[in-house]
Amino acid sequence: MQISKLAAFLSIAIATTGLSACGGGGGSSSSGPAQPPVSNGPTWQPGVYASEASLVARCASPRSGVDPFTGQAYPDQAGSSLEEKLWLRSWTNNTYLWYDEVDDNNPANYSVLGYFDQLKTSATTPSGTPKDNFHFYQPTDEYDELTQTGVSSGYGVDWEFVQNTAPRELIVRFTEPGSPARLAGIPRGASVKTVDGIDFVNTTSDAEIDALNAALFPEDNGTTTRFVFTLVDGEELTVDVTSADIDVSPVQNVQVLDTPAGRTGYFQFNTFIRTAQPDLIDAFDLFVDENVTELVIDLRYNGGGLLALASQVSYMIAGPNQTNNAIFETTQFNDKSPNIDPVTGNVIRPTPFYDSEIDYNAGYLLNTLLPSLSLTRVFVLTTESTCSASESVMNALRGIDVEVVQIGSSTCGKPYGFYPTDNCGTTYFSIQFQGVNNKGFGDYADGFFPSESPNYDYELPGCTVADDFSQALGDPNEGMFSAALGYMATGACPEPVAPAPVSPDALSRKVAESSRAIINPNALRERLILQNKINEPVIKGRE
Repeated sequence: MQISKLAAFLSIAIATTGLSACGGGGGSSSSGPAQPPVSNGPTWQPGVYASEASLVARCASPRSGVDPFTGQAYPDQAGSSLEEKLWLRSWTNNTYLWYDEVDDNNPANYSVLGYFDQLKTSATTPSGTPKDNFHFYQPTDEYDELTQTGVSSGYGVDWEFVQNTAPRELIVRFTEPGSPARLAGIPRGASVKTVDGIDFVNTTSDAEIDALNAALFPEDNGTTTRFVFTLVDGEELTVDVTSADIDVSPVQNVQVLDTPAGRTGYFQFNTFIRTAQPDLIDAFDLFVDENVTELVIDLRYNGGGLLALASQVSYMIAGPNQTNNAIFETTQFNDKSPNIDPVTGNVIRPTPFYDSEIDYNAGYLLNTLLPSLSLTRVFVLTTESTCSASESVMNALRGIDVEVVQIGSSTCGKPYGFYPTDNCGTTYFSIQFQGVNNKGFGDYADGFFPSESPNYDYELPGCTVADDFSQALGDPNEGMFSAALGYMATGACPEPVAPAPVSPDALSRKVAESSRAIINPNALRERLILQNKINEPVIKGRE
């Protein structure tokens, strides 16, 4: 749903003022009092904000026709880039969580997207990282295609950006089932060596770096690229891969294992998008049928998504007794909106643990009850890419005293979220709320940390384990999964593995790093979309 369309019910008010000038004494003028200049549109006045409804959908390049995802005509009207910027300014001032930490700069000094980029706080967390590290935008048609259909364009590779300046390192995390990359046999852990003959690791040529970005993240389907990979065993793999529409498979590698701790379920879960619901239900149906008593959820690459889906997952883990009358998450907005959601205009109500299927298109809770395991403990595999809605699942379960054992590394730290908001063909993502669990806790801006002796609310019992690219995801011998199975049986963490020594050559190469980075902005935005909580104006109740 395009959230900007909700702005229609907001009151429309444009304040105008008239000024008059009086002539001095001692004379007369046949021309009468001087008249103020006539303005052809809204202007920027420091500290004065027009209502966002008076500026919404006033576009420099308005769209025409019908939105293919909603079936409704685009709301765009002829306007100007200044009106787009002033809408961003008013929208930020009204809904941004830290609106009072945003500088009110003159929009004339920026492009529309450049102006949005600076409409955020510059404050940092206690660790010194930016408090708002996920402020971004994406073309609306691309965002809708990704989140509503589960389709994106590319090769079907999920990349690990180890280092994107020379000497670069880009590793394959996994490939999507049925994708060109999967069909080409590109395995997890493969490291890019050359792309179309260009030295990916070491080049410092601007022209070659541009070519690398274009090849790694093709804008069009049908682009064929030759990759040379170095595999984990040192062998090389050369493949030609052609870009195509990729069906994202959020749920993968579902399995049940017999372990010393009992019947144990495992699944890899990559993103909380609406198309994940059927596969999640199938996975939990299998776990129920197989009498699973322990569960490992692999969230190491799950950047987040829909809070309602995160609530459903949490219910399927915890079951009806532990979630009865409990709160999954309560959203807290800025101090202008203590009781009313500033985006929807609705009274702020806590998100419950949803126990039924959801019709995400209509926004209704259905009558079909979800399967559930009623577990009192769950294992979660995490990395710095585990964000937002993934962290909400961890936080919500802890809020009802389900033990969450964390295996891996610290999560990204996103107790915040937003309503994706379309205006004039661009969907904007700006932090609008913070979530807290049933116990009122939500202060994990630097992430959740695994600890063998946790002392703080953001420290969880578990083990620090590096991501193991030498084994396939879902393999019981893979480092994180193996550590979870071991802890499950013994309550102890594996012995830490000493890091490999760094060669003098590698150290000298790091000194000569290039300032040019390999990362396509559109690909980065796509990754960021899935590293945030996405709120939608659901759920209306059972049909």
